Amino acid sequence: MPILKAASMPSSTAEALYKLPSTLLPFSVESPSWWYTTAAILVTILVLEQTVYRYKKRHLPGDKWTIPLIGKFADSMKPTMEGYQKQWQSGALSALSVFNIFIVMASSNEYSRKILNSPTHAEPCLVHSAKAILRPENWVFLTGKEHVDYRRCLNMLFTRRAIGMYIGIQDTITREHFMTWAAKDSNGKPVAQPIMMIARYLNMDTSLRVFCGNHIPPHATKEISDKYWAVTQALELVNFPFALPGTKVYKAKQAAKVAMDWLTLAARNSKIAIANGAEPECLIDEWMRICADPTYKGRRDFSDDEIAMVVFSFLFASQDAMSSGLIFGFQHLADHPEILAKVREEQERVRQGNFDSPLTLELMDQMPYLQAVVKESLRVKPPVTMVPYKTIKAFPISQDYTVPANSMVIPSFYNSLHDPEVFPRPDEFQPDRWLDPNSSANTNPKNYLVWGSGPHRCIGVEYAMMNMALVLATAAVMFDWEHEITPQSYEIDIIATLFPRDGCRLTLTPRAHA
Repeated sequence: MPILKAASMPSSTAEALYKLPSTLLPFSVESPSWWYTTAAILVTILVLEQTVYRYKKRHLPGDKWTIPLIGKFADSMKPTMEGYQKQWQSGALSALSVFNIFIVMASSNEYSRKILNSPTHAEPCLVHSAKAILRPENWVFLTGKEHVDYRRCLNMLFTRRAIGMYIGIQDTITREHFMTWAAKDSNGKPVAQPIMMIARYLNMDTSLRVFCGNHIPPHATKEISDKYWAVTQALELVNFPFALPGTKVYKAKQAAKVAMDWLTLAARNSKIAIANGAEPECLIDEWMRICADPTYKGRRDFSDDEIAMVVFSFLFASQDAMSSGLIFGFQHLADHPEILAKVREEQERVRQGNFDSPLTLELMDQMPYLQAVVKESLRVKPPVTMVPYKTIKAFPISQDYTVPANSMVIPSFYNSLHDPEVFPRPDEFQPDRWLDPNSSANTNPKNYLVWGSGPHRCIGVEYAMMNMALVLATAAVMFDWEHEITPQSYEIDIIATLFPRDGCRLTLTPRAHA
């Protein structure tokens, strides 16, 4: 039997199939010169990148060379306080690069305040994902006179009259939530639980009721709160910037849409209520009352969508910062029972044992020690350690250094709040430092950068301070606290704002007279 051989392709045919005509390529891949050219181009690009970085950096402290393309991206994906402090300690101004974005970090009070108060040279850029979530047309991204005029209108929503109305809402919501806070085991014995997420929900529920009143249903606040965690995660300093399905930014945009739909409904319902003669019961109502006042000289034509964007920006500004402040407030007081005892003594004296009656602005005015506790807690663990700005033109920040245009420049709040010359033993929780009007803490207000400084300073400072004070005061008289300390209790997670890594585990036991 003849042996059959496998058919083979003629060599000339194979060459014809697998070899591209030389006329289709401007070079020959078989030629060593192609590889040399490609390598030369890559080397040139890398050398150019390093040259530009070193030119911009000049004499500033920082890495002499940046990692090609990504720079400090790996460090910024999982930021730590230790990493930030190392950068701050390297100099009053220091440089780094992330994905070819040149960044100057300011650690001193002088340079931080200069950035915050130089709107002609730098403007807040928050994080890359912020505009995608808040929408580019949101008022928080305005600058110059347009921003000043818009802010002047919104300032009227945080007057003493308005905050007096908000306190009643805050008190009611806080008491409702505290009824569910005391966790117990199967035998009815109080047990520790992390308060981070329940404190966040309390804060969200309170904020939405203050802002929207009853113009949205109760289940809306729960839905917004549950989805808002996606917004928090997308606001980390570095994130994948594009809103592709499955990414943090995509999930945040979906959460923002849910919130905006409810907030738009609240704006529509509020307009109807105020037009029909109802008295204001929330922030949007107060806004609509002001616009309807014939003596009001400002802008009146706010659409439902624009009102919703403003309220969402208030949630954006308050939710994570106030939640962080509350959680560390609980932790500080739990770790310092002698200070908690002073808070309770002040509550007993001012409220005369009548803890069932709601707190009022007038009663809160009589609680200086409570206010000092809140102020000191925020100083020791500021919710926000820095806010990114972008230079809109070359910024001569010091006599010997100019930040290039289109760079990121980041003022640090933490160092100003932990300056040992202003705050002796700065890492210690000492509310008494605020009670002496002649103390270095009180005579150096420029160092208290918890709320920022300049034209973009937090618009709701009084509201936020009052809410934290009210929650801590109410908890102090309703519960005994015990902090279950874990190996992660004093480690910090940076998730847009600061949180204790274990979520602050507290055992809350109802007090007999509460």
